[in-house]
Amino acid sequence: MKHTTRIVAVSGGLQRPSKAATLAEHLLELIAHEMPCEKHLIEMSLIAPQLAGAVLRSQLPCTAERALVEVEQADVVVVVTPVYRGAYSGLFKHFFDFIDQDALIDKPVLLAATGGSERHALVIDHQLRPLFSFFQTRTMPLGVYATDKDFAEGRLRNGALLERARLAVERAMPLVTLARHALPRLTIEAHVA
Repeated sequence: MKHTTRIVAVSGGLQRPSKAATLAEHLLELIAHEMPCEKHLIEMSLIAPQLAGAVLRSQLPCTAERALVEVEQADVVVVVTPVYRGAYSGLFKHFFDFIDQDALIDKPVLLAATGGSERHALVIDHQLRPLFSFFQTRTMPLGVYATDKDFAEGRLRNGALLERARLAVERAMPLVTLARHALPRLTIEAHVA
């Protein structure tokens, strides 16, 4: 049976509509244009209230648990977070604190962020890469950072940003393809061991 590649995007935006969700949806579409896949978007704004009071994963309601399982079972993860005071939000981090530390090993992860100005652009390399390095993921070589001026009427409008997003996905595809071909082998090895 052929495995359908599952791409899950996590948007760390805490409001709706969200620039982070808009960017996440755009990146999902670019990936879907390159390969057949099943795509899902998890919006932090919808599950943040459920995360806030939980200390243990067992305390989470089923909607939040389902979101965590979607990320853990994804073949490829796209992460987009707004920048708050130079980093991702506490609730965004809290969500990933509940992810099993071994669930994302070797999974391709495309990193992206949104912020009010260019001064936060290094959040991808200084905040997101170390977080996903802890999970032993394969972060894509090129991240995507968008500022408020890159959006108009709820859509991405800056040609340079659109080109960077396209290039980020193009450069990610060899690793995504490699991960797709490794999936059946990893599944078999997991059952044998």
